[in-house]
Amino acid sequence: MRKHNLVRKVAAMTAAIAMGLSLLACGGGEKETKAPETQKEESVGETDAESTEEAAGTDGAGTETKAAGSEEGGKKDLKVAIVKQMDHASLDEIADAVAAELDKLAADNGITIEYEIYSGQGDQSTLKQIGDQAVADGVDMIIPVATLAAQVMTVCAEETKTPVIYAAISDPEAAEVTGIDYVTGTSDALNTEFILDMMFRQNPDIKKVGLLYSLSEANSQTPIAEAKAYLDAKQIPYTEATANTNDEVIAAASVLVSEKVDAVFTPTDNVIMSAELAIADSLIEAGIPHYTGADSFVRNGAFATCGVNYTDLGTKTADLAYQAVTEGMDGMEDFYKMDGGIITVNTETAEGLKIDHSVFADMGELVEVQTTEE
Repeated sequence: MRKHNLVRKVAAMTAAIAMGLSLLACGGGEKETKAPETQKEESVGETDAESTEEAAGTDGAGTETKAAGSEEGGKKDLKVAIVKQMDHASLDEIADAVAAELDKLAADNGITIEYEIYSGQGDQSTLKQIGDQAVADGVDMIIPVATLAAQVMTVCAEETKTPVIYAAISDPEAAEVTGIDYVTGTSDALNTEFILDMMFRQNPDIKKVGLLYSLSEANSQTPIAEAKAYLDAKQIPYTEATANTNDEVIAAASVLVSEKVDAVFTPTDNVIMSAELAIADSLIEAGIPHYTGADSFVRNGAFATCGVNYTDLGTKTADLAYQAVTEGMDGMEDFYKMDGGIITVNTETAEGLKIDHSVFADMGELVEVQTTEE
């Protein structure tokens, strides 16, 4: 791959705003390190109980750890950092799927894969601390989940060229993580036109559409531009409402309700996703279906989406990470786009909106869910 100038750009951005900018992030874990204690999740994923017990020791604080990097029969044990941009249903699902696949790969290949899952809690400086600590700890690979996490981990790994195998970047080119020889990953690129086709299939008489998104999310730039072009071609007016915090999302949704939009579209936007539970009821009460970029929104009360299976995406990402470390990254693509086509509908929301969601039955695989507070 060709080295890109993103590293210098993001490094400069990090230095300039580390004192005050809170953005989105993603995280997780298996053994104790000196990374921020509040960001660590519970340990997961030991693969060989007997060998682990023999290898276990304690660090300076008495915390039990697992030995990593030993070699048996020419097979190297691996140490991995899984870094979520923030905590929410989609990113948690992806991180859990990555961890499960790493467990499987360890068992299948007779090695130990030691991993930790971290969360950056939506803060860029926290992500930078996690990434720097992971590199200092000598991890064999970093698996960031979502765009900002991938951008920051790319900066952290610049000097060591530690493989960075990201998950769930909707637009890797816009995020400027292509053309870097130690970076690849999976894309959950959104089929914006198809989701808007769903919107008009359900209600051909739409007069105005709301576009709800965050200006801080690189994932949202391209699909919002695509949505505008689609609506312009149909000569359908739209109202944009943007937000960067939960409170701002609630206020933005209220604006769209007051504007009497007939439907709302949100791409794969982590900021809006984190507040979906807080806005779903008000949109339902106003009779406004919310079409979104991921099934996590729908599980938190949005009406419908069409996208990728995030468990499959996490599994694919772990496989790519293992390939990158064991076979090298020569010949690997800049990124791997996951297949979509799964329509997810919240049946509780559909009932509240008095919408017959069977209208989507011939458009693809239809999955029905109900609201879960995740």
